[in-house]
Amino acid sequence: MEPAPFYDDVAEAPDGATCVWLTCQDGVRIRAAHWRSGDKGTVLIFPGRTEYIEKYGPAASEFAARGYATAIVDWRGQGLADRLLEDRAPGHVDRFSDYQLDVAAFMDFVRAEDLPGPFFVVGHSMGGCIGLRAIHDGLPVNAVTFSAPMWGILMKFILRPVAWGLSWLATVTGQGHRMVPSTSPLTYVLEAEFEGNVLTRTREMFDFMRHQMTVHSDLAIGGPTMRWLYEALKETRALHRMPSPDLPCLTVLGAEERIVHAQAIHDRMARWPGSEFDLVGNAEHELMMEGPETRAKFYDRAAALFDANRG
Repeated sequence: MEPAPFYDDVAEAPDGATCVWLTCQDGVRIRAAHWRSGDKGTVLIFPGRTEYIEKYGPAASEFAARGYATAIVDWRGQGLADRLLEDRAPGHVDRFSDYQLDVAAFMDFVRAEDLPGPFFVVGHSMGGCIGLRAIHDGLPVNAVTFSAPMWGILMKFILRPVAWGLSWLATVTGQGHRMVPSTSPLTYVLEAEFEGNVLTRTREMFDFMRHQMTVHSDLAIGGPTMRWLYEALKETRALHRMPSPDLPCLTVLGAEERIVHAQAIHDRMARWPGSEFDLVGNAEHELMMEGPETRAKFYDRAAALFDANRG
């Protein structure tokens, strides 16, 4: 594992980050980082689509304050991990199962660094989709917290068969690299205004994300490709048909959610015995990027779940 760049000038993270390149089984290079900032266990953060390690610097600080080390990964095709197309802008993956190769390399890194156990997952948005699959595949964690997990993609009912048909057709005709219509090659926080944005109702956190993208534009990606969409639709459908894992779980969702399919989350949590589900008022998609009170409650509840399941 060779050292990888880490932009601590924008991360607002604890001191002492270790950031390295990892090579997955298929040769794709990804980036991972950790902060050995607690001894109660290690929180494995699975980021969402478009995200990157530095965005979760504040989360690492919050978990450090609660006694936990943190490890985070740049998924293939985003952040500073290998991009899978010649054009760096689109968010692309060949198969959703390829993200599990990233998970395997990430876990090898966590073990090689001898980070303290037990392990816990925090999965946001697409990371919640990847995390649920990894847990079904035997990811060795004691509990999981999901933030607005992508267990379905929000779209109008009438558009769903169109999305399936067009994304399938693009994939099988060699056009899967094309971006989904109506999406942009520019990353969302540089294109959107704060007023009316679908991520957060807190200007401070919106400006934090925009500053990161302005200073280090190489971290950014734009909209997804048709192949990513087709693979995401297939994966969320497959996960919906699977039973809930036998694992302590907390899922938190903003009441104003406008990116992932909220009903898919409600359906899953209704059939996850012993789990906790919290619908947060006056909150958008990014629960860890909302106001101080919402953020504190999220980290307190996640840490309480992890504290209760360390044994």
